[in-house]
Amino acid sequence: MAPRRPKGAGAFPKAVATPAPAPPDPASLYAALDLGTNSCRMLIAQPKGSQFHVVDSFSKSVQLGTGLEASGRLGRASMARTVQALRICKGKLEKHQVARMRLVATEACRRASNAREFIGFVRRETGLDLEIIEPEEEARLAVVSCAPLVSTRTEQLLVVDIGGGSTELVWIDLSAVPRHDRPRAIMRLHGGFHAPDNPFPAARVVDWISVPLGVATLKEQFDDVEDDHARFALMSWFFEENLADFSPYAAQQAKEGFQIIGTSGTVTTVAASHLGLKRYDRTKVDGLRMTSTQIDQVIRTYLYLGPEGRRNDPRIGRDRHALIMSGAAILQALMRLWPTDRLSVADRGLREGLLYAQMSADGVLEDGPF
Repeated sequence: MAPRRPKGAGAFPKAVATPAPAPPDPASLYAALDLGTNSCRMLIAQPKGSQFHVVDSFSKSVQLGTGLEASGRLGRASMARTVQALRICKGKLEKHQVARMRLVATEACRRASNAREFIGFVRRETGLDLEIIEPEEEARLAVVSCAPLVSTRTEQLLVVDIGGGSTELVWIDLSAVPRHDRPRAIMRLHGGFHAPDNPFPAARVVDWISVPLGVATLKEQFDDVEDDHARFALMSWFFEENLADFSPYAAQQAKEGFQIIGTSGTVTTVAASHLGLKRYDRTKVDGLRMTSTQIDQVIRTYLYLGPEGRRNDPRIGRDRHALIMSGAAILQALMRLWPTDRLSVADRGLREGLLYAQMSADGVLEDGPF
């Protein structure tokens, strides 16, 4: 007699192994690395339609500019921390076999008297060739990264990028561009702020400025002020004084068709605090619109918390609490000058601009809506 089959035997099909998705073709990959005064960030991506798909990323606070304000030089400990982070980036580039890339350094390396020595040190230790870019290109790439957030109703656009060592502001007139083409007109700025041979109705850059004050450099300048409220007020007014050469400084913004886009860790942190996020969620923050009143309420809460309260607030995060008030001081100064109910929060910046510029130059992005 044949043995009885256990009840239910054969009721389920045999498990079939699902093949792992094929890795992206290295020939389609682009990389962008942004080494700033405070952070080292990198994205590896491939073009997808009119945008791109991120394959790998890296972000680390390296505090490269620590002590730069006082000494004018990059410190040994700061350089060592940075090289450790860059070794990780090098490993990711090799893993994905990325051939097309731009690896840039910004304000800290622009200002440091030993920047060239540092660039050579990085090359010897990691094999990476860092390129120190000028403020205008940094501003332009920050603007390009924000193109998908530009409203078709926007006629006057102010893009603000609050970095670790500098803050870039760009004022753009879009009134001559057809509404449906306004985001795309911002993307076309990747070739330069003044492109004479542009056959399309162009976005007109009214003025731009790079202020050598970011969250790290502004904080260092006022570290000797002990009172939290006084230090915040001094930082905010000092930053505003440094905007005096920006030509739209005293311009009366149009109530209709005016948009500010803020891109930085400061702006995204303020947005996360406004939303009450205890765990950061980019999908909820990127593209969020905030009013001057909402921003002011968050900043008032930060001041009420004090240094210890900010250190323990999960919405701010351990890696940002020391710099959030200098960033908030910059943001408050901007809101005093240009109060708005349409500040768009951008969780994007120089890296994304570098990727868009490379892909646009190679013609691998579709010329369609974002």
